[in-house]
Amino acid sequence: MDNKHQVATFAGGCFWCMVKPFDEQPGIISVLSGYTGGTVENPTYQQVCSDTTGHYEAVQITYDPDIYPYEKLLELFWQQIDPTDPGGQFYDRGQSYQTAIFYHNEIQKELAENSKQSLEESGRFSKPIVTPILPAKTFYPAEEYHQHYYKKNRAHYQSYHVGSGRAGFIERHWGENDAK
Repeated sequence: MDNKHQVATFAGGCFWCMVKPFDEQPGIISVLSGYTGGTVENPTYQQVCSDTTGHYEAVQITYDPDIYPYEKLLELFWQQIDPTDPGGQFYDRGQSYQTAIFYHNEIQKELAENSKQSLEESGRFSKPIVTPILPAKTFYPAEEYHQHYYKKNRAHYQSYHVGSGRAGFIERHWGENDAK
């Protein structure tokens, strides 16, 4: 990675649903599905879903901050999740599906904390915001069949996005947007 590009890492439940919203923005170089935050090296999907490795399903985004700054990434991240749910996201339950922002430097940490505080103060949600802000750990790419799932399996992705409750939640809390 060159000095112009930076990396952001977000856990927002099922990583299939976290790729498309970021992938379609200007200045996004790549969005990779994977696992982070755990204790097992090179975990498999089955290991992570067993909730025994400590990993989160996450996306790692390489971006050009001059085109799409970290603040905008944070804003889009919050619009993809239920930040008040400590037990997972929508249909998916368990530690591996919990939300988190993984910061890569002190600037990201400060910006993430400020955005979380702003969201809490906005009154948009009646329950407390529980998404933690954690230091980035090793990111392990998920198996190839998980990468850009929304492109490879359009119909299944769309039915999952709607059927899991994510699409309806986003619409209720954020209105019409491009997060579908």
